[in-house]
Amino acid sequence: MNSDFEDLLAVNRRYATSAPKNFDGIAHAGIAVVTCMDSRLQPLEMLGLFVGEAKILRTPGGHVTPDALVGCVLGVNLLQVNRILVISHSRCAMATGDDEIRARVAEASGRDAAFLIPDADPDPGGRLRADVEALANHPLISGQAVVGGFHYDVDTGLLAQVC
Repeated sequence: MNSDFEDLLAVNRRYATSAPKNFDGIAHAGIAVVTCMDSRLQPLEMLGLFVGEAKILRTPGGHVTPDALVGCVLGVNLLQVNRILVISHSRCAMATGDDEIRARVAEASGRDAAFLIPDADPDPGGRLRADVEALANHPLISGQAVVGGFHYDVDTGLLAQVC
């Protein structure tokens, strides 16, 4: 073991003394959120939710990837999710397109990144609508959960429904 993570483990030991315990894994507010991995987004806080109330699925760009789709299906069918929010955000690096993302990774790493498929989309509004439609019409979600598309402004902290 290396000591590169010791600072985080030390904080975790303090956290564990008062961490919420005995949760059942159910989304007690009936909410699932698909959003970006961007650290400026705090999904529970922006929606006024607490630990244990929602399932949070994060992907680059907040896109409904195959893994996020599986999470939503499981949430709806096994974990009492009845509302799904897909949340994009302003100033998202994933709105630039795959070629630019690959070029930036290659430049930062000094290595070939041609194999990388970031699934970036220069039309985040169109992608948001398509993701919401795909979830809403999925046979394992349709009729069991309401799906909405939202946009979060990282500068104001405001969330607006788009679709």
